[in-house]
Amino acid sequence: MTHEPQTPDRIAELLVHVGRAARSEDARSELTAAQWTCLRFFARANGSTRTPSGFANFQATTRGTASQIIKTLERRGLIVRSRSERDRRSVCFDLTAQGSAMLAQDPLRDLIGVIDAVPTAERDGFLATLSRLTAALALRREVPAFGTCRDCSHFGTSGDTAYCACMTAELAAEETTKLCASYSGPNLTRRSEGNRDDAA
Repeated sequence: MTHEPQTPDRIAELLVHVGRAARSEDARSELTAAQWTCLRFFARANGSTRTPSGFANFQATTRGTASQIIKTLERRGLIVRSRSERDRRSVCFDLTAQGSAMLAQDPLRDLIGVIDAVPTAERDGFLATLSRLTAALALRREVPAFGTCRDCSHFGTSGDTAYCACMTAELAAEETTKLCASYSGPNLTRRSEGNRDDAA
């Protein structure tokens, strides 16, 4: 039996298919696919990234479209805005208790369950591959990449202290597992960004 090579186009098609299948909501879903993505994003992103432009970049959409999605979640009481601790001129968003409860109904949980059944070593390798693909695609398209601190070239440690060279700030332990818009994968040169979020 001849081994059939897994061509890049087939892998790309399967990635897109899995993404669409996981994002699809049924008639009982209370949120659209974009609203679910927004809710997940604000649950997973760090404080400096939970902004309208941060979500717009992550969703690969316009700032106006992102703002409309955010306002819908605000009206439903699923997220709440506050002033950024790092820059009082900017706003960031957090999930409310109702928003956190909503995530328990996330349609993505089916895919999470399937991935959880994959052996740990295989899962870790798959995550590393996906992270490289995401960063390389972002670099090719000249758009921001997203990743977590521990995989970022800005990340460093000194004893028990974690540090971000980009933010020139120490990091709390819980921050190191959050999504960050200032992420820079190994050997990736990131362009500087000056987005400020005054309001959604």
